[in-house]
Amino acid sequence: MKILIVTQYFWPEFFIINALSLKLAEQGCEVTVATGKPNYPDGQVFSGYTEEGVQREDWKGLEIIRVPLRTRRAGGGLNLFLNYCSFMISGIRHLPGLLSGRQFDVTIVFAPSPLTSAVPAIFLKSRTKSHLAIWVQDLWPESLSATGFIKNKFILALASLGVRWIYSRADTLLVQSKAFIAPVAKYSKASKIVYYPNSIDDGEIHSSATDELPAELVRDLEGNFCVVFAGNIGKAQSIETLIAAAGRLQHLEKFKLVLVGSGSMSAFVVEEVARLGLTNVVVAGRFPISQMEHIYSRASALIVSLRYEEILSYTIPGKVQAYLASGKPIIACMNGEGARVVLESGAGLACAAEDPNQLAETIEKLYTMPAEFLAEMGRNGRHYFLENFEMAHQAKNLINILASRAGKG
Repeated sequence: MKILIVTQYFWPEFFIINALSLKLAEQGCEVTVATGKPNYPDGQVFSGYTEEGVQREDWKGLEIIRVPLRTRRAGGGLNLFLNYCSFMISGIRHLPGLLSGRQFDVTIVFAPSPLTSAVPAIFLKSRTKSHLAIWVQDLWPESLSATGFIKNKFILALASLGVRWIYSRADTLLVQSKAFIAPVAKYSKASKIVYYPNSIDDGEIHSSATDELPAELVRDLEGNFCVVFAGNIGKAQSIETLIAAAGRLQHLEKFKLVLVGSGSMSAFVVEEVARLGLTNVVVAGRFPISQMEHIYSRASALIVSLRYEEILSYTIPGKVQAYLASGKPIIACMNGEGARVVLESGAGLACAAEDPNQLAETIEKLYTMPAEFLAEMGRNGRHYFLENFEMAHQAKNLINILASRAGKG
């Protein structure tokens, strides 16, 4: 199967589409990637690249075609808007010529925000004579209003029309969460929608990295009952709920909340821990993905949290799959799909989003459980991961879905 992947984000930026593209190639597909110049998340173009000009690369056997774009710069609404528009316009302008005369069986659009990254693929559809599948990672226009990125009702109405137009041009809409099905169906025929979850390359989770963790962090992890939060430390993750819960658990001997990562709330965490005089919170900082297995393996449990907001309840945070793969018990402080997966898998416990009292009670419940119960939760999670989210398995599943829907079976 010849596959064209259109994505604003790609290696050396870190997104799951990188590993999935390689897995598709391993399954015998001929994969070409059309993308922009790497600059996520810091907004500065990566070394070896420039904003201007077209660039072709070969990465592990994948053909990569890069079109010019304006980087995200320092972020903010205007910079992001210009970044989104630049990839859309540049893709429309350059890709038809760069792919002139070439045909593909399927075009896959990897569509986190912005959904506008699908527009160049729509212009390519008839030229490449391909089946167009959009892998919906974020709900538009709902996420625009929920995040406050756009508040004007007229602009939101225009965005709704744009979403309806984009979905109408797709042949298949792959949704990363079962809870996405109903919202997406408001803008598209239900017959187009197929549940296709995000996945994780098990080989990346179980890396061969041997870099040592800081000795102090190792002592904390190995000498205490540590509940580890890993990833973006931002507003969407309701970090203040975690800190408040830790404040209610200072009576637990050798309990520590370990925060691994960075983000917009990092400074708040440091200030709040100092203000409350918390001795059971460890702010570990950011580590490369290759080191996360060594942190997870030493943790007693892992925690994932989100704010109390309807749109966030529809999604399964990517760290849920990574946590399941690690074989450790999980605490889900969230509503909706992420909590459902944790409970359905038998991998851990869940409590309501943004409720520090419930979270403290849930952590203490896990803390008092016998070791064999915790080990069983970890095994359950690992088994569920292999059945539902392991990337090699999911790559085969994707090929079967697309072959069937594109009439290539």
